Amino acid sequence: MINAEESEEIYVLYQQLIDAWNKRDANGMAELFTNEGELIGFDGSLTSGSNEVFSHLKPIFEEHPTPPFVYKIKGIRKLDSDTGIVRAIAGMVPPGGKELDPSLNAHQTLVAVKNRGNWQIELFQNTPAQFHGRPELVEKMTNELRDIANS
Repeated sequence: MINAEESEEIYVLYQQLIDAWNKRDANGMAELFTNEGELIGFDGSLTSGSNEVFSHLKPIFEEHPTPPFVYKIKGIRKLDSDTGIVRAIAGMVPPGGKELDPSLNAHQTLVAVKNRGNWQIELFQNTPAQFHGRPELVEKMTNELRDIANS
């Protein structure tokens, strides 16, 4: 069972990751990962290790107007004393837009490990939430995120 302090620490790690993305800060994101930590992006790209995460994200942030995430935590739990999982849903408002773009909705999973007393990211996966053939689920997720974006 996870206590409130540990839940907060793991939440803060996730929040730091999202803040770094929203600031388009490749170094800020990369330094949150362990040396072997993996990032699986929205397009399926896989990077391993904080150096590779940085090398992957830097040109993305420099060359593309990446929209910021709007998110909602769906759960935080611990697997053991040094491993936790965050599950969230996320959406984005494209640059110049005013509404969430449902095609950018995603499920996010972060696996955190405690390393020398500090939580770091072992895995972050950002999976498209397309719900093929189930538009009602796309609408439900978008509405849930819209409530967050408008609050």
